[in-house]
Amino acid sequence: MLSFWETQSFLNYDYIIIGSGMVGLSTAISLRERNATASILILERGIFPTGASTKNAGFACIGSLTEILEDLKTMPEKRVLELVEMRWKGLAKLRARLGDTVIDYREEGSFELLNEKETSCLSEIEKWNQLLFPILHKNAFEIANEKINQFGFDKTFSKHLISNNAEGQLDTGKMMKALLALALSKGIEIKTGAEVSAIEEKNKGVDIVVFHSHLKEEIRFHANKLVLCTNAFSQQFFPDLDLQPGRGHVLMTTPIADLKVKGIFHFDKGYYYFRNFENRILFGGGRNLDFEKETSTVFELNQAILEDLKLKLQQIILPNLTFEIEQSWTGIMAFGKTKYPILKKHSENITIGVRMGGMGVAIGSQVGEVLAELVVN
Repeated sequence: MLSFWETQSFLNYDYIIIGSGMVGLSTAISLRERNATASILILERGIFPTGASTKNAGFACIGSLTEILEDLKTMPEKRVLELVEMRWKGLAKLRARLGDTVIDYREEGSFELLNEKETSCLSEIEKWNQLLFPILHKNAFEIANEKINQFGFDKTFSKHLISNNAEGQLDTGKMMKALLALALSKGIEIKTGAEVSAIEEKNKGVDIVVFHSHLKEEIRFHANKLVLCTNAFSQQFFPDLDLQPGRGHVLMTTPIADLKVKGIFHFDKGYYYFRNFENRILFGGGRNLDFEKETSTVFELNQAILEDLKLKLQQIILPNLTFEIEQSWTGIMAFGKTKYPILKKHSENITIGVRMGGMGVAIGSQVGEVLAELVVN
């Protein structure tokens, strides 16, 4: 049972946000920037943010050329440009908010490997440089074939290399710790281990039900306004959302001597991505090998995808080097019919910000800004 003090001081808030990932934290910080005295609480079911915020590869990217072209199959050109701009603004906001040094942000080159079947997309570079110039104020893409030998990639696969000139990399752990610290410094409360079982909208606000595992009873928090930032796990509360979870696999090698690879890299429409992190190769992706099985919110490893990653690492990325895998893990992202996020008022008191399309690092800070504006207005 709760005490008088607990019911008086720990249950009622102006704003409650469900989810302490990048979007949840960014939303809370943007709300604080609009209201210095509001009471703000973030509820997180895990010890760490549960989905992908602490599990991603640390790519500060706006989308490779083939990924952007693939997005045209599900979105009109104007919408694709809006999405790239949202990513670009999100990265700028993240860097300004936390500082490049704190999150170890670096621009050491970003590249896309093209195989023989993708050569035709080279003819799109000039068009998309022109379309993206008003957003980026520089050319987004350039051919960089001379670097294939420099990086030591397998030439039978890597027929061309495109330089992505508006992308960088960061340290995911440092970024998330800095966001958490910033939120706490602004008087934002965060409760972990608080799994929400129900959301109940009332005439004056919203009740959020959390089961207290020690007391063995339900705790009812109350918010004037609720923001849902649970990404791939959101259908638990709103089953009709156009949203599907997408599990992503990542592996990390031990340090490799004489590693030529430097920067961040994509191939196969963004389904695969790798980078040099402290002379290790971080390599992720492969969910396109088994969309059905990888449409999952279960954190477990798909051995077939892991073996595929190891094979591509050996044959394409490090064809002449010996390596060992030190660690493997999965993160859960959210996708839908398009990659554009769902940002909307569900009702007068509930706002939803989900479906980051695997681009949470880039887009999260700007999504938080949009959500805060929706809530306040």
